[in-house]
Amino acid sequence: MTVDLGELVPESPYVWRARRPGHTRRLVCFPHAGAGAAAYADWAALLPPDVELIAVQLPGRQNRIAEEPFTEVAPLVNVLVHALRPVLAGPYAFFGHSCGAALAYELALALRARGRPGPEHLFLSAQPAPGTGGVRPIHALPEDDFRAEILALGGIEPEIADDPDVLDSLLPLLRADFGLWERHTLTPGAPLDCPITVLSGTDDPRAPLHTLGAWRERTAAAFGTRLYDGGHFYFLDAADEVVAFIGATGRTS
Repeated sequence: MTVDLGELVPESPYVWRARRPGHTRRLVCFPHAGAGAAAYADWAALLPPDVELIAVQLPGRQNRIAEEPFTEVAPLVNVLVHALRPVLAGPYAFFGHSCGAALAYELALALRARGRPGPEHLFLSAQPAPGTGGVRPIHALPEDDFRAEILALGGIEPEIADDPDVLDSLLPLLRADFGLWERHTLTPGAPLDCPITVLSGTDDPRAPLHTLGAWRERTAAAFGTRLYDGGHFYFLDAADEVVAFIGATGRTS
């Protein structure tokens, strides 16, 4: 199979890469609940020429659909510490959306605990800071209520949302992902030494604005916020702007 340079493709169970010869840094992206690495496929063409895109693929989705998703965070983080090692050489940043942001943060802590070089920048999207709470858990809701909550959040392609059979096949993975992170308490830990930038929609019910500022306490370096019009999936309507910001910020951090 011939692969075009810049196309996001699987290279190992956990790593999809859009190869970019001559890159000087990488952006490693962690997907939201129910999503796979392909959620970031369009980002490769939007990033600056010196940034190579890596997207993390977890069990239970896309080409790993037959595998069971993780049920505990610690084993998942431990696996990623080893599985991502080949792409965490040289300068890199993490971006995660929602539960992907929580995973990016926990992985940054785990890398530090193991004496490994961590990300030069953490971009955390649509995720409340540790200890702020305030978001109602939904993973244990009855089926109809859970489906309604998921659809209200948005982010599901219309052809899936309008097909009850396809949507029903996706709900168990979504429930598993929400359950994984709603049962988990984010590790407070000592502040990281990399800058943290929090991105969010102004009307996100899963990451209310009052829960974001406390991320400042999780870094001894620079901290900033970037707000966009919209809800939980604000970035779907602002991909060009979001990726351009991340690319430019990573260059100067």
